[in-house]
Amino acid sequence: MSQQKSPRMRPLPKLIFMSRWLQLPLYLGLILAQAVYVVHFWVELVDLIGAAMGNQAALAHVVQAVGHAGTDPSKLTETTIMLVVLGLIDVVMISNLLIMVIVGGYETFVSRMDLEGHPDQPEWLSHVNASVLKVKLGTAIIGISSIHLLKTFINAENYSNKVLIAQTVIHIAFLLSALAIAACDRLMAQPHGEDAAH
Repeated sequence: MSQQKSPRMRPLPKLIFMSRWLQLPLYLGLILAQAVYVVHFWVELVDLIGAAMGNQAALAHVVQAVGHAGTDPSKLTETTIMLVVLGLIDVVMISNLLIMVIVGGYETFVSRMDLEGHPDQPEWLSHVNASVLKVKLGTAIIGISSIHLLKTFINAENYSNKVLIAQTVIHIAFLLSALAIAACDRLMAQPHGEDAAH
């Protein structure tokens, strides 16, 4: 059986289609940004462990990093540990967001990765498209915003009421935006489902 050849493209459409590879440096840049987050995560974690073991320099750095006014600079408190751990969780969630953008964006807009059957293929990647990616990014941003809001409320005495209200309103705006994206995605997908039913 002869192998089917791909149709020959005219020069202009071919140039336009090949322009998708201009996004490759952007995704490589995001990989470097993730490497910076990895370094930041380990610096914060090492400082937290050092502070827990009584290292005064690490403790001073941790207390300064969380900016908690009620913190005793001579000892590690539960509130300080909670704020540092929330910061670490925040870094992890942003890294997850970066992976979704890098892997999902490359697969959707640049080129197929041919990961079918690979044991480490992410479950969500098998059905990813621009709409699914937007919904997943929206929910990831809500998660990151929730962590920031929780950190702010734990450390509320260091913030004015204006800042607290502004962060809450922004978080609600993220929630409503994600709900609107999900609703639009469902509405656009609905006719296909009805056609399939008939």
